[in-house]
Amino acid sequence: MLHPLAAPNYADRIGFAHLTRQAFEGVDLHPLREHLLARIAEGTAQAGEGLDLSLIAQLMGEKEAGLVIQSEVLSFHQLFRTPTAAPKPGLRVLALAADIDMGGNTPIEFLLEGSDIELLTLYVTKATGLPETLPEHDVAIVVASDSEECREALALIEKAAPRWPRPLLNRPELIGNLDRDKLFRLLADIPGLDIPVTAHATRAQLSALAEGRIACTEITDELHFPMIARPRGTHAGVGLAKLDDSAALAAYLAERREQDFFVARFVNYASPDGFYRKIRLTMVDGKPYACHMAIADRWDIWYLNAYMAFNEEKRAEEAIFMQDFDRAFAARHRRALDEMSRRVGLDYFIVDCAENQDGELLVFEADNTAVVHNMDSPVVFPYKPPQMRKIFAAFTAMLSRHAKAAAQADVGSAA
Repeated sequence: MLHPLAAPNYADRIGFAHLTRQAFEGVDLHPLREHLLARIAEGTAQAGEGLDLSLIAQLMGEKEAGLVIQSEVLSFHQLFRTPTAAPKPGLRVLALAADIDMGGNTPIEFLLEGSDIELLTLYVTKATGLPETLPEHDVAIVVASDSEECREALALIEKAAPRWPRPLLNRPELIGNLDRDKLFRLLADIPGLDIPVTAHATRAQLSALAEGRIACTEITDELHFPMIARPRGTHAGVGLAKLDDSAALAAYLAERREQDFFVARFVNYASPDGFYRKIRLTMVDGKPYACHMAIADRWDIWYLNAYMAFNEEKRAEEAIFMQDFDRAFAARHRRALDEMSRRVGLDYFIVDCAENQDGELLVFEADNTAVVHNMDSPVVFPYKPPQMRKIFAAFTAMLSRHAKAAAQADVGSAA
């Protein structure tokens, strides 16, 4: 049972945004890692330092070690503060996170950069649950993802949600709809929107398909070769493959050890010039914002493998895309985007999409944890910082709006 709010017992940390930016810029994190390890060996380390060490390990490619450290820290401390640079916080935000790797919670610190908002992050685990007394805050937001590892945390938050004493954004019961095999059911019949059916398939089913013992349609009606396959639970292109026929599927299964996969029909979304254009949108308070456009001669694009930093023409096109976004892309797809936002129901989420060859909005995936940042070089990408600041401003304005509305309601009920 949740009791009234109280002064928070938090541990300060360097934080996700600061450490990730250092890694992105090539700063050697070894000295800081050694310093924190020495503090732990001496028994003088604070909980926040332990969490920072966990993140540093993950940034240095030691994911398993980082997660062991994180779980150990979270077994005795749940609440962490990332201070604001402002002399006095204008708003206190409580982020509800899960014990998962660094990509499994919304990287909210990036969205708050430069603001006067103080961030408290409360990790919700099966062992510790939610504290009886919540830390004082103005607005809360769920940052745990739709992944399997977060299900228990989301369930605990959902159980407490009806009695939450402050506005609670990105409601936990809605986050589960972002799972690949649920999202298409949610969005399937929106006019002007194309989302391929994504179906769960077991290794046994795919083996039977590769051997010709079952047909594609026995997995899902619209499935056919060429198809896209990926292991269930993976992100960032891990294990993602286009399979043109049953022989390619057999070869793919021989290389993979996983037992569960997602499969979907392949959509050729190449533009007339032969290039593929993959777009990331950030949806804030129901409104779309351009996050990036990756342009490449391959279908399986993410921003890094499009090598945008090395091609002036591509960057010029991305700059125009951002500059004209509201009156071009967003205007063309306004109805589809509005309806998608309404059905997803989250206050903040990210959409990876494109335009198919019929000009429809082609949706690949949606989630609440993709990194939206302002780390790209302003010299190479001069058009990006203003766009990112626009997204950050919309996000902080949304938080303020909810906090203000709740405060006014409290005044009204007390009168």
